[in-house]
Amino acid sequence: EMRQRLRAMGAGAVQARTFHSAALRQLRFFWPKVYGTELPNLTESKIPLIRAAAQRQRINVDQAQARDLASEIEWSKVSNVHPDDYPKSAEARGREVGGLTPAMVGHIYAAYEDVKRTQARMDMEDVLLLTAGLLEHDARVAAQVRRQYKWFTVDEFQDVSPLQSALLDLWLGGRSELCVVGDPAQTIYTFAGADAAYLRDFPKKHPGATSVELVRNYRSSPQVVKAANKILEGTPSAGVQLQAQRDSGPAVEHVEQPDEVAEAEGVAAEILRLHQSGKPYNEMAILFRINAQSEAYEDALTARRIPYVLRGAARFFDRPEVREAVTRIRGAARGGQGAVIGDELLESVHGILAGMGWTSEPPEGRGQTRDRWESWQALIDQARTFSAAGGDLAGLVAELDRRA
Repeated sequence: EMRQRLRAMGAGAVQARTFHSAALRQLRFFWPKVYGTELPNLTESKIPLIRAAAQRQRINVDQAQARDLASEIEWSKVSNVHPDDYPKSAEARGREVGGLTPAMVGHIYAAYEDVKRTQARMDMEDVLLLTAGLLEHDARVAAQVRRQYKWFTVDEFQDVSPLQSALLDLWLGGRSELCVVGDPAQTIYTFAGADAAYLRDFPKKHPGATSVELVRNYRSSPQVVKAANKILEGTPSAGVQLQAQRDSGPAVEHVEQPDEVAEAEGVAAEILRLHQSGKPYNEMAILFRINAQSEAYEDALTARRIPYVLRGAARFFDRPEVREAVTRIRGAARGGQGAVIGDELLESVHGILAGMGWTSEPPEGRGQTRDRWESWQALIDQARTFSAAGGDLAGLVAELDRRA
């Protein structure tokens, strides 16, 4: 019935697609007609190409660095940063890949593009770039696409990248048949090139656009909504002043702790208290910022026999870098260092983890390299606490096994 009504209004089919799937569909249709050749194969992963590119540059990269390079190349391409311009852009925007200079990343990025072309492959960012190039340089293709796609609605517009914005402009071709929905406070892909300015500046780019503010919050209590409004006040992410629709709930509490262990112990104790007062465990959750923080919470919960499910990350002692580190520490203990205590214990653990890539200073930025460092640092913090209590290396291994 809805389709019949749309057809009666002169509308065609309604399609719901991501930017990438819509672009890929257009590429597969138009590329052979325009260029008379097959479309390059879409690569499933950048990692093998990045390893080949790094080898060409005689730069050794491990698995974590390869993943971070993949993310950095993705950011560069959606932000329209050319390999030659990468070092300057990276320094200006404070971007880093752990263990590699911006110049090295730029060289690997350039070699990655060469390897990809040699193998007649394209990545997901190329899908958008090639589609944009096709629409920009072939008026017939652009006209056909614009005839077929008349109205656009883009959801989560705060997470649109410069490349997606440019492609959307080409699809529109100067028309104003566009509706966007978004919230600058919910931007989560800035690290990957998203820019909430496209949402904030939408009325400037499209004069006469109608803005509809969705201020009613049906999810959270008035106390939570008030706290959220307060936190966003005066920040670039501030959008609308939310209005709670639910009944009143408990006050939002803010508790400071001296360190991570005390924080985890306090959270676990509060969960136990709530459970004993009748609150089911499956109605409680702990949110934490980085994977390495989970170990303190896992230990505090386990000590109180509180059941838990970890989501979004592997258990601390199941992570590859942690398993390997514990194996190496165990090997050192069996190899004659088991009785070392105090500062010698800590120096021994430092040496073992340094051999795996740990450094006294954390790598800049976020990513796999930083996550791995955080895991190693959590082990060093445990070793420091254990050595201060007078334990030896063999005892530390037993303690790590118990926690695992």
